[in-house]
Amino acid sequence: MKDCDTLLTIGSSFPYTQFLPAFDQARGVQIDIDGKFIGMRYPYEVNLVGDAAATLRALIPRLQRKEDRSWREDIEAKVTRWWETMEMEAMVEADPINPMRLFHELSTRLPANAIVAADSGSSANWYARQLKFHGEIRGSLSGNLATMGPGVPYGIGAKFGHPDRPVIVFEGDGAMQMNGLAELITVKHYWQEWADPRLIIAVLHNDDLNQVTWEMRAMEGAPAFTESQTLPDVDYASFAASLGLQGIAVDKPDDLGPAWDRALAADRPTLLDVRTDPSVPPIPPHATFEQAKDAAKAILKGDHDARSIIVEGVKTKVQEFLPHKD
Repeated sequence: MKDCDTLLTIGSSFPYTQFLPAFDQARGVQIDIDGKFIGMRYPYEVNLVGDAAATLRALIPRLQRKEDRSWREDIEAKVTRWWETMEMEAMVEADPINPMRLFHELSTRLPANAIVAADSGSSANWYARQLKFHGEIRGSLSGNLATMGPGVPYGIGAKFGHPDRPVIVFEGDGAMQMNGLAELITVKHYWQEWADPRLIIAVLHNDDLNQVTWEMRAMEGAPAFTESQTLPDVDYASFAASLGLQGIAVDKPDDLGPAWDRALAADRPTLLDVRTDPSVPPIPPHATFEQAKDAAKAILKGDHDARSIIVEGVKTKVQEFLPHKD
């Protein structure tokens, strides 16, 4: 590629020597082992179906280093600033715990061979924004279906597939009540068969179907409908302990790190029952004007958490504009 400011997407070849001349000027290249994913997200100029490693080995000899490094340096600086912003947002005070901090505290402690799963909902938002994967870490989400409730089953499946690896699951309390509590009985039944007993389930305990509540605010301009969104309060840690698992209740942000340390050092599966603040907005960092306007409408219509929403929303958003390490 003579022009190295090229957008390269790798999903994961076959004889492609005949395609190489096209790379000299291409600015959009996709490599994926499955042809049905080609062009699914973005229209690329050159599309290769096959093994990523073999394809890249064929391309590397054609690369020419550009003397002007400004494009790369700009991208690197923006990525660095993004992660700094995510850390700053995770450390924003909330009542009682900012859910982002739950994920941030794990990110620096993740074992290099961990498997991480998250249920659909706001837990998937924080999973995407706060976790840095490295080594052989693998992750699983429900993806396009956004199914509610697969988090704990994904974790159990991962333990059967890789009984020698630690597995971590993030689960909203709505999904936990729907099927996660019953699945703990499955964990009780099988965990002693696993070479590595660590299956950690972190429950975002906010007594709210939080993702739908925020979708109603940001997309419909409707206040929280407590009759359908409020969940019964459950002591998830005690339920896990009653099954012989380790249950840890956390309601102070500074206790999150030690709780993760205990769970990662445990000799049995652990449930972290974490009291998170439902008013921390899971909105995109670059929310549209329409989304902001609809959220404002929801507040004006008398949302019962209006004050908390405003406070947490402002404190979180302002982190994007405060001075960073650079």
